[in-house]
Amino acid sequence: MLNRFAPRAVLVALSLLLLAACGGDKGAQAKANGNAAERPIPVTTGTVALSTWSDTLQALGTAKARESVILTAKVSEIVQDVHFESGQQVSAGQTLVTLRGDSAQAALVQSEATFAEAERLYRRQKELADQQLIARSQLDTQLALRDAAAARVRQARADISDRSVRAPFAGVLGIRQVSPGSLITASSSIATLDDISRMYVDFQVPEAALATVETGNAVTASAVAYPGVSFEGQVATIDARVDTATRAVTVRAVFPNDARQLRPGMLLDVRLFRPERQALVIPEIAVVQVGRDSFVYRVKADGSVEQAPITAGVRRDGRVEILKGVAAGDRIVIDGTGKLRPGVKVADAAPPAPAKQDAPADGQG
Repeated sequence: MLNRFAPRAVLVALSLLLLAACGGDKGAQAKANGNAAERPIPVTTGTVALSTWSDTLQALGTAKARESVILTAKVSEIVQDVHFESGQQVSAGQTLVTLRGDSAQAALVQSEATFAEAERLYRRQKELADQQLIARSQLDTQLALRDAAAARVRQARADISDRSVRAPFAGVLGIRQVSPGSLITASSSIATLDDISRMYVDFQVPEAALATVETGNAVTASAVAYPGVSFEGQVATIDARVDTATRAVTVRAVFPNDARQLRPGMLLDVRLFRPERQALVIPEIAVVQVGRDSFVYRVKADGSVEQAPITAGVRRDGRVEILKGVAAGDRIVIDGTGKLRPGVKVADAAPPAPAKQDAPADGQG
């Protein structure tokens, strides 16, 4: 009988040994997992502190020349000479176009002769009046005739001057639209003239931000034509009225343009810097966004972390202003938030060790 039940007893004993071994392995694994859970996660932390901060307003603006005009003639006449080329820089008062003026010259000669005769008669009659040989009223009549002749001389000279088109200010000419021999009228465009030594940029600012905008505020602008280039200027004028349709006010900024890169009509991305103030600013990488909610991981006294919901303000250059949720002196996780959850413990990651330099060879300093 004993021999028949012996194999079955051996099998039972082996099963119990295997179960005991498995239980021991699971216990060791659980213990190891517990130790791993208690091990602090290496992260990079920082302390929230007040720092100098300035808000920015972003808008689109159109560049305008400091002075801009379309050159036209005052009279209808044939073009005699053109004294400029397209794109030329000209000075104020420089003659650009001369029109034919034969008839105006003839009229001037005639009016000057009439004036000379009237002047001679006036002087003769004045001598006679002084000698009381003619009535004083006759002298007054001749004086009026002389003055009328002088006025006709001035008018003839003005007609001749109108046949010369001059630059009203210094600037850069656009593309020439006329040639010698062409007939132009008062509505004909000769060329455009723009003073682009300084540029104006008009843009809209919301009414709610009007109280923080002042003349002299710093402004930067960028254009798609010059990637990576930032143009610096300042607020020159704030419009006296608020647009009732858009509830915005027009602000004009002035930009130096010595390099002549800005051109009238260019679309610019404008950023207006408002006065500096003290604010809580943290690196933008520390903010965790889940849907519409934002929070940071705040480190507690025992080394564990908690989620602190925040209200973020303006973001700029990799930093963000915190309006609500943390206070100055709080310690938060900056880098490594992706592997955290509330309650886990963290520790500052050790900085990388400096590279080890090779020792100098024998005989070398």
